[in-house]
Amino acid sequence: MEEKQIVVHAPIEEHKNSTKDLKRVLGRGDLMSIAVGQIIGAGIFALAGVAIGITGKSVNIAFMIAALFVIIIAFTQILISGTVRLRGGLYTQAALLVGNRFAGFYTIIYIVANLSIAMYALSFADYFLALVPGLNSKLIAITVLTIFYLANLFGVKEAAKVQHFLVITMALALTVFVVFGMPQIKPGYFSGSDFMPGGLIGLFSAATLLTYATSGAVSVMNFGAEAKNPTKDIPFVLIVSTVLVALFYALMATVAAGVMPITEVANQPLTVVALEILPYPLYVFFIVGGAMFALATTLNATLGWVTKPVLQASVDGWLPQKLGAINEKYKTPHILLTIFFVLGLVPIITGWNIGGIANFALILGNILNLFLAMATVRLPKVVPDLWEKSKYRTSKATLWTISILATLTSAFQVYLIVPSLNTTLIIGNIILLILATLFAVWRYNSGKVQMEISYEES
Repeated sequence: MEEKQIVVHAPIEEHKNSTKDLKRVLGRGDLMSIAVGQIIGAGIFALAGVAIGITGKSVNIAFMIAALFVIIIAFTQILISGTVRLRGGLYTQAALLVGNRFAGFYTIIYIVANLSIAMYALSFADYFLALVPGLNSKLIAITVLTIFYLANLFGVKEAAKVQHFLVITMALALTVFVVFGMPQIKPGYFSGSDFMPGGLIGLFSAATLLTYATSGAVSVMNFGAEAKNPTKDIPFVLIVSTVLVALFYALMATVAAGVMPITEVANQPLTVVALEILPYPLYVFFIVGGAMFALATTLNATLGWVTKPVLQASVDGWLPQKLGAINEKYKTPHILLTIFFVLGLVPIITGWNIGGIANFALILGNILNLFLAMATVRLPKVVPDLWEKSKYRTSKATLWTISILATLTSAFQVYLIVPSLNTTLIIGNIILLILATLFAVWRYNSGKVQMEISYEES
């Protein structure tokens, strides 16, 4: 770690390609709908059945443990997002807490990890074709990706309005699943061999898997430059959205595991249970308003936040500064947004294995979280004045406890993920790690990196 974090090598003039120029228009409700939409995605529809196969009817408990894992890690994010406005989101956190060169390393890993944007559009197309077969799946995926690209191109507030509608409809669809399913749950749910068949190991393994379905709220940190009151609203949204969604997931999981025999729902998507408990018109509503809108909200939210860390990275010189140009009318990073749109189109058109691309950066993403969790203890040192004024200021012992717990939780998840990676993915991650490190050192030493102070008091 570097002793001195944010170093300005040369005076930075005011220019349009800066996170300072983004509109601060997102209120707590906007951030909440973005977070909920980001959390509820394809994970619940695919992973609930897998988790049932691991831990049986105790899958509802596994969802709550998964939320606990997510919240423990989120505590470190709450401390910093509640103390300063992070205009570059998680990128700024990386630069501030770990160091300048780490910010360059973070940028490369971040871009690779988000090549999986197309996965949401392709999954949306799969559900659409289940209802309307015979259409071109690539055309559907391209269409939905284009719609949300345009929505975000015309301003984050406009995209947030779309998100509100999608999230409300999605909530209604998922509520229908719970309301119709609860009365059909068979007696003796919490007894018998189908409850926690794998013991505690199986329960915690399922919970680790389900962190993929319960995480996602942390992405709202990347809206630090556009939030009206980030130090108040972002910590609130991080916790409340995660807890609310996890509770709802637990209810859905109870229905999924309690209506039909475990042998018929294990490793199956939620649509199997939905077809059993819902009248067909409501089943269609569940597929459209639930599954398809869940993917749509995740895609919309992702296109909203994905550019912000890279925008700050381009301002700082890790990438060409022209890439970070801000549209004068809509105050959106239109060039970067277009780049991510194209990156999403390429796998759709070429038929790349998006699942492989997503898994490629999975382990490194968790390692990044581990670094950030460890570095949280440096918060009082890097922003002493703001830390003293923060309502989240804790004692040194509490700060270290939170940091250690979050670090151990991240390390535990890395430990559980590694055995699931094949040799190719492991080697690929090692190569990516080396290349990202070499890039960070080379670019920083080139003199082109001029780190702007991208945090401030809210």
